[in-house]
Amino acid sequence: MAADATRAVGVDIGGTGIKAGIVDLDRGELVSDRVKVATPAGAQPKDVLVAVTEVLTTLGVADSAMPLGVAFPAIVKHGRTLSAANVSDKWIDFEAEKFFEKGLGRDIHFANDADVAGVAELRYGAAKGQGGLTILTTLGTGIGSALLYEGVLIPNSELGHVQRAKHGKDAEAYAAYSAMERHDLGWEEWAERLQWYYSYIEFLFSPDLLIVGGGVSKHAAKFLPLLDLKTPIVPAVHRNNAGIIGAAALSLG
Repeated sequence: MAADATRAVGVDIGGTGIKAGIVDLDRGELVSDRVKVATPAGAQPKDVLVAVTEVLTTLGVADSAMPLGVAFPAIVKHGRTLSAANVSDKWIDFEAEKFFEKGLGRDIHFANDADVAGVAELRYGAAKGQGGLTILTTLGTGIGSALLYEGVLIPNSELGHVQRAKHGKDAEAYAAYSAMERHDLGWEEWAERLQWYYSYIEFLFSPDLLIVGGGVSKHAAKFLPLLDLKTPIVPAVHRNNAGIIGAAALSLG
């Protein structure tokens, strides 16, 4: 891949949708339409590969030499997926990066979806120039997290899976945006669950800044003011495009 590339492709694979776009790496902005398809039912590897090929074809970059980064909702170490919270169990201990590279016929950079969203905010958004510890969380099908300390990403934090003692469920089952939809909660009711979550994360890590990403962050004014925290909490600048932008940014290594 050309280290001096000014544009790259980012693909963000989520539990419900797969999004992609072409990104200007100098500005950290999409320079194409954002293409989206539904994540295939069951989210098995071969079906997800077909869907990723579809979005790349729609963008007109399926055969391009443009650098490509792919974000995925799992723990990712050395290109291997080690978990599968909202996708098929077939992804557990799976050589995902090699699988995509073979299927797409090109090199890629493959990483956790919340981590790449954190990189987008670090390079181009709310975490840029921020000292100390910043924690980004993505509120969607689950809760993803990215730890950013003094401008450096600490990968695979998985803070959506902190446990609720005596309740038998983890944080994302209780407080993700999907829980709001599943239980038909209003903004204030959901904010009470978020209050528990962010207070707990604040106690555990004493962060200097909390950033909230995911699609629901576009409605940040409806729920963030309802939270009472010691730590400043702000919406992600790149909202639901952060995964695309961060994946593209990481495509150059």
